[in-house]
Amino acid sequence: MAVDEQLEEQKPPPETASEPVEHSALMDGVYRRQRYIYDATRKYFLLGRDQLLDELRADGPANVLEVGCGTGRNLILAARRYPNARFYGFDISEMMLETARANIERAGLSDRITLAQGDATTFSAPDVFGRQMDRVFLSYTLSMIPPWREAVAQSLTALTVDGTLHVVDFGQQEQLPEWSKKILGWWLAKFHVSPRPDLSEAMHEAAAAVNRASEIRGLYKGYAWIGRIG
Repeated sequence: MAVDEQLEEQKPPPETASEPVEHSALMDGVYRRQRYIYDATRKYFLLGRDQLLDELRADGPANVLEVGCGTGRNLILAARRYPNARFYGFDISEMMLETARANIERAGLSDRITLAQGDATTFSAPDVFGRQMDRVFLSYTLSMIPPWREAVAQSLTALTVDGTLHVVDFGQQEQLPEWSKKILGWWLAKFHVSPRPDLSEAMHEAAAAVNRASEIRGLYKGYAWIGRIG
């Protein structure tokens, strides 16, 4: 059976509410089987993730948090890239966390990466992990969170005074062919993914609300946004 057919079979019922418990169940439904092929397939679509990790610049003894850590792929790469930092991650899907824990243990990084289950709009880094963070990043997460603006605001509360927030996510593909945009839009909709057309504006507004600088730019002819606050 082709991968697309497998994914079609696994498509969960449409989302009817955004409460944390219901969204957690929705994400578990999406990833119950898909988590086993997630990293193999998403490397062709989630562009700019490694560039975001480069821009973290967590070279010293920093504390780094990923919001919506999924399979742990980014945390593992970041931990290898920045050996003096400690890493934390949480996800609303216990299914994805199960896979992430296994991947992190297999990579021999369980002593440097700590995971928890949580909702991006309500989590508290000090309550969950006992500390503020020097870096927080969201990699293709906001497009899957219905109250995504709240997730940006909540992520900012996790930062130290001089900490930075980093984001990469789908853009509007404004410089790409129409057929390409239609295919990508069809595929993303299957998994409750909605690119945020006003992400740039929201990032600047969130930064201004806490008196921080912000920058955001397009990648790959508008395929993705990458930006930072702080």
